[in-house]
Amino acid sequence: MNVGRRVDYAVRALSYLAGQPPGKIVSRAVIEEKKDIPPYYLSKIMKDLVAGGLVCSHVGSKGGFTLARPPEGISVKEVYEAVERPLVLMECLEKGEGFCSYCCVCRQISIWDRAQRLLASYLAGIMIGDIADHEGLRGRLVGVGK
Repeated sequence: MNVGRRVDYAVRALSYLAGQPPGKIVSRAVIEEKKDIPPYYLSKIMKDLVAGGLVCSHVGSKGGFTLARPPEGISVKEVYEAVERPLVLMECLEKGEGFCSYCCVCRQISIWDRAQRLLASYLAGIMIGDIADHEGLRGRLVGVGK
């Protein structure tokens, strides 16, 4: 399994929003700069996060984004699923015998099913509030090595 950039950038953006005072509206430009996220990715990701009910979008000259819920109530699993799709390690676990005629006799499907359940459970237990970041990556990197 490979966690792609979309998930990485979504978690970065949400962790930054979680590190801000509650209700503070943060512009897309600030999130891009503080978390080093390319503008093209961030626009699409923020749309997905809004559609997933994790972020609120505020329009206007002082517009931007806020978390839609407290950061302690947003799991990394929810973030993954908002920008990708349901967490599935193998298609046969999701689609069953309609996808693979060997599901009923497969000796490895139970291994992948358990791995998927363990991963989903683990990610569901990690909240964005646990990794809140008020500085941003660049701010912390400047302090490294001093």
